[in-house]
Amino acid sequence: MNSYPILFNVYTKKKIYIKKYNSGLNVLVAVCDEELVGKSFAEGEFTLTITASFYKGEAVTEEEVVDSLTHADIANLVGARAIKCALDNSFIEETNVIFVDGVPHAQMVRM
Repeated sequence: MNSYPILFNVYTKKKIYIKKYNSGLNVLVAVCDEELVGKSFAEGEFTLTITASFYKGEAVTEEEVVDSLTHADIANLVGARAIKCALDNSFIEETNVIFVDGVPHAQMVRM
């Protein structure tokens, strides 16, 4: 049995970036699907700019996203995979997700 297709899928899987910021006692986490970095989207009154300086941190697994969100006080999330991970693990609710030119975005604040 040839395992090359399985290996190919593992190595071509798209990444999620996380960048952590400490501000006093608060931790802010920026989470973004890799293919969105460096792009801007606009729709109506909303503009969403995904800068590398803010979002492009460490490339991580979904498990690491969950761990980071567990310890975050504030999170900015952009992209289908980032949003799905946060939704699947109850960090955000679907009603709090907005779409800017088809790209999902949400923010999380822990009180």
